Amino acid sequence: MPAEGQITLVEISYADGRPAPKDALVPLGIRVATWPVPEAATPLLDKERLEDAEKTTALEAMDVYFERLKAEQGYQSRDLIILHPEVPKLDEMLAKFDRCHIHDDDEVRYVVDGEGVFGFVLPDGEQVHLKVEAGEYINVPAGTEHWFYLTEKRRIKAVRYFSGTEGWTPKYTDTPIQPKAA
Repeated sequence: MPAEGQITLVEISYADGRPAPKDALVPLGIRVATWPVPEAATPLLDKERLEDAEKTTALEAMDVYFERLKAEQGYQSRDLIILHPEVPKLDEMLAKFDRCHIHDDDEVRYVVDGEGVFGFVLPDGEQVHLKVEAGEYINVPAGTEHWFYLTEKRRIKAVRYFSGTEGWTPKYTDTPIQPKAA
């Protein structure tokens, strides 16, 4: 499990493309860590689509992390979300999260395949983009202004952890997002 404030990042940058320091997210309380993807889950995660029974098997292969989150932070449930270009209404689904928003509960993800980008508003108003990819865990505290989008690969598999059923609905803010420089 990541220690409080421990951050190991692959790629974080300001909206204008400048590299951001590794500790840029510390004031927001965001925790990011590397968790190896268990080998037992790899054959299933290599598939583009999974049936419900296969998702259950993959989740069970990764339960070492879920059991620790349950014991240490009270998480109650988890699921495996799989997004790729062939998912029906993918753009409609992604549109819910590519606007600046907050949640009443922490947003906790463990990326097991593919990649995506979280954007955050820092206390000084600057915005940063954090790329997350396979083997990375992220915990975005409740009330943190953020957004999410897929990279140009448009593929991600992530375990979502929940402490309840209420707090993960996005509440949109009026903060405009600064597009990431190329």
